[in-house]
Amino acid sequence: MAHSFDICIRGAGIVGRTLALLLARERLSVALVDSAASHAPSHSDVRAYAMNVASRELLQSVRSWPDATHATPVLQMQVHGDQGGAVTFDAGSQHADAMAWIVDVPALEKQLADATRFQPLVEVVSEPVPAALTVVCEGRASKSRSEFGVEFDVTPYGQTAIATRLRCEKPHLQIARQWFSRDGSILAFLPLEGEQGNSVAVVWSIPHDQVATWLAADDAAFVQKLEAISDFTLGTLELSAPRASWPLQQALARRWCGAMPDATEGRARNWALAGDAAHTVHPLAGQGLNIGLGDVAALARILGERQSWRSVGDLRLLRQYERERKSALLPLGTTMDALQQLFSRQESALQALRNWGMRGFEMSGPFKEWVARQAMGLQPPTKR
Repeated sequence: MAHSFDICIRGAGIVGRTLALLLARERLSVALVDSAASHAPSHSDVRAYAMNVASRELLQSVRSWPDATHATPVLQMQVHGDQGGAVTFDAGSQHADAMAWIVDVPALEKQLADATRFQPLVEVVSEPVPAALTVVCEGRASKSRSEFGVEFDVTPYGQTAIATRLRCEKPHLQIARQWFSRDGSILAFLPLEGEQGNSVAVVWSIPHDQVATWLAADDAAFVQKLEAISDFTLGTLELSAPRASWPLQQALARRWCGAMPDATEGRARNWALAGDAAHTVHPLAGQGLNIGLGDVAALARILGERQSWRSVGDLRLLRQYERERKSALLPLGTTMDALQQLFSRQESALQALRNWGMRGFEMSGPFKEWVARQAMGLQPPTKR
């Protein structure tokens, strides 16, 4: 290697590349480990993320926000229960341009790849290199996390997410929609292809025992099922992408930082976790990537504000980052877990209770506003 690096980032996905750009802005030299697997063609990638205001501002700050065709603003979110309960969130009531933006993953990855390619302080490498700090952004199946001996406490949900894309008879009107069914499944339609689009990204969370059936079902049967759950809200539907699936879980690493197991040099070499390598949550609120980007924003800020004599691998800084992000994650993770557990139960009494709760929440005023602003990544409104 021609020169030494301040930081080595393992994982060149959205979280890893965003961190690399943030650290380069702090005049730190970064080695970004991009394995050959990450170069697989993305034409069949059906993923789309709901990005909040904070994430949008962060990506704009590193010049990596996709164009309007690939980042659709959500003006309203509609959540439907299984017995008439419903909750609606509206951007106008929050005096915001959008509740969130539904971002096409391949487009976002391309923006970040272009940005890192033209950043001279970021060098893409194929293998990890020595550095004062190694940040692991490898995702939920991180090999480095295991290499560092970190225990990852996983709570399986007994559900699998099936993702795909649909072309709809009716325009989506920039509304994100979600339906909770009596069998515990959760269906989400996320608007795509800009303000006038009529395509949606689908995330359908279903019990494990139904997965094989719906992955093997022909397109007509699969689409008919989604039309029935969504009550033909967007008219007739047409499958426009293959189906992908992954098991759902909540997980949390017991440690988010520590010393490198092979550190034999005179100066310390330490590591930290970020993104799904540190935590995962249920996708029902679409907050997974927002939390991961919150991690790297916090880590870059803490390292940028350090005293000049402190190493970027100083464990005091890394522990400060760990405390800050665990505190931010706790209320959201707990809420998502409670909602998943509540809506996965099929007892009639609980079904009635949760729909009653949804109707009460819809009328709750300030509490509903607080929840909306938290999900949007906004600060509480200033009192006048």
